Amino acid sequence: MDIRAELEQEFGNWPGIIAAWGRERPDAPALDDGQRQINWGALSDQVDRIAAQLLTDGLQRGQAVAILGTTSVAYALAYLGAIRAGGCAAPLTTSATPRQLANMLADSGAIHLFIDREKRAELMASGVDLGSARHIMLDAGDGEAPEVDSWMALAGSVPDIAPPEPGDPFNIIYSSGTTGTPKGIVHSHAMRWRQSVAGFQSIYSEDARAILSTPLYSNTTLAVFLPTMVHGGLARLMGKFDVGQWLKAAEAMRATHTMLVPVQYQRLLSDPAFDAHDLSSMQIKFCTSAPFSAELKAEALRRFPGGLVEIYGMTEGGVVCMLQAHNFPDKLHTVGQPVKGHELKVIDENGNELPPGSKGEMVGRSPTMMSGYKNQPEKTREMEWRDADGSLWFKMGDIGIMDEDGFVQIVGRAKDMIISGGFNIYPKDLEEVLMQQPGVADAAVVGMPSERWGETPVGFVVAAPGYALDLGILLSEVNAELGKTQRLSALYPIDELPRSHIGKILKTDLRATLAEGV
Repeated sequence: MDIRAELEQEFGNWPGIIAAWGRERPDAPALDDGQRQINWGALSDQVDRIAAQLLTDGLQRGQAVAILGTTSVAYALAYLGAIRAGGCAAPLTTSATPRQLANMLADSGAIHLFIDREKRAELMASGVDLGSARHIMLDAGDGEAPEVDSWMALAGSVPDIAPPEPGDPFNIIYSSGTTGTPKGIVHSHAMRWRQSVAGFQSIYSEDARAILSTPLYSNTTLAVFLPTMVHGGLARLMGKFDVGQWLKAAEAMRATHTMLVPVQYQRLLSDPAFDAHDLSSMQIKFCTSAPFSAELKAEALRRFPGGLVEIYGMTEGGVVCMLQAHNFPDKLHTVGQPVKGHELKVIDENGNELPPGSKGEMVGRSPTMMSGYKNQPEKTREMEWRDADGSLWFKMGDIGIMDEDGFVQIVGRAKDMIISGGFNIYPKDLEEVLMQQPGVADAAVVGMPSERWGETPVGFVVAAPGYALDLGILLSEVNAELGKTQRLSALYPIDELPRSHIGKILKTDLRATLAEGV
């Protein structure tokens, strides 16, 4: 395979390129997690061996392969192995509760679960039904090698699988804020090819050295991990973000690319040692997943070497906007313009298109839209909006303004979503758990500013007649039922929730109450 010619194609063989890099530059580093580093030759061999064994075990084309654990070299190999086998990678959210994870696993239809020992112990202790999926340990126990090493096919094994078709599923990304049936966002090979390859030849090459400190189950991370891999570079994976370790690793590896969420930029730039580190090798810094203030962008431009690119979009697809902050310093209050081939409209509450400068709900369409929510066609339909020609657009869930130059400013959220530490939190999920507690007659959750997380969820509860709620105990009990990234930071008593004349909770009033002091 001529890799560079393949990368110029409208659609190409993603897993085939991974194998080709192994042949072309076998001794070049490919993956590093701080404990283990492997080169492209070893990566290609182990991905083939994992894929061959998955097929021997009965994996069907397009079938999900679930992965659960801390980001590591072994995790990345399992992800790539699933795709190489013609399967569909299904990375599961580590911060979800055992019941949520069991629901995700069942929804995916996976017969394999690559998992680390800590998460397996947590799941087994919970007593939830994990179905019949085979568990394959990604990490080593005391005096033992990782099970995946002995499970995979013999060295030199090559899977016998046809190249992917554009519509074949590539991965399923599960929404992290679910308490019931999760929403699995299905991306096709065509979608990932366009996202990882098209337009990236000028940004990535085999010389790319990317440092990634967000989890591989997040589309945030995949937005840089996948282009780095398909272009033959090196991905430095951090299992957990730590300012000191990030600075040390980025300097030592001469990092050229990174993806950070706004709170990570804030923590890095606030560290007294930041300016003492040599980050001059950095070419492009990406940011996504949460509001990125103009002030913080400006500080990053002043003090952090390399270009700064903010990405706005949804895991589901729709429109992607990019702000090259280093080229448009007067547009830092925006998230940039729709990228080539992507379209955005602003509509009113009746679905009518609004002119530039108007505030309204945003809808978008592009070549990088999800295939749909797995097993939930009704949820997929809720995302859809169709124009006068019947063309499909996705509702972006945000209120925005697009100026005359096509730059987009986000001014609010259509669905009151909270973004904490780069993770989406849906207030309704937390409110449902609150309402299930004895003595709670009514409840609401809002997001409030947090220096540490960007935003944090807080709750208001109305006590049922005759109940005296112990808010400390209630907070502990509720948080025990929520995923780690969902947990409430505080609960406040309130006699009655403010509501509009149609019964809608006025969350703006609740935020104002907090700002004034409860």
